[in-house]
Amino acid sequence: MGDVAAKIKIMPESVDTDLGELKEKIKGVIPSGADLHGDVVEEPIAFGLKALIVTLIVNDEEGGTEPAEEAFAKVSGVENVQVVDVYRI
Repeated sequence: MGDVAAKIKIMPESVDTDLGELKEKIKGVIPSGADLHGDVVEEPIAFGLKALIVTLIVNDEEGGTEPAEEAFAKVSGVENVQVVDVYRI
């Protein structure tokens, strides 16, 4: 078993959501066993809406990103969470 990098897209509830505050909340709920790789970045979607992209390093095992996905989904201001890419490192 090795490690994988998982790119996770987090959609805020609305255009009015404070992304700076949301970034700090996201960083605060990263579960043990997952490490933030780089910084949380903003990705323009449409009409002023931006998603947050988080890249985590997790163990290459079944359900490796699930704890992080569940933690991010519980943060106030988050509409949905989606893993968009996973690759071996």
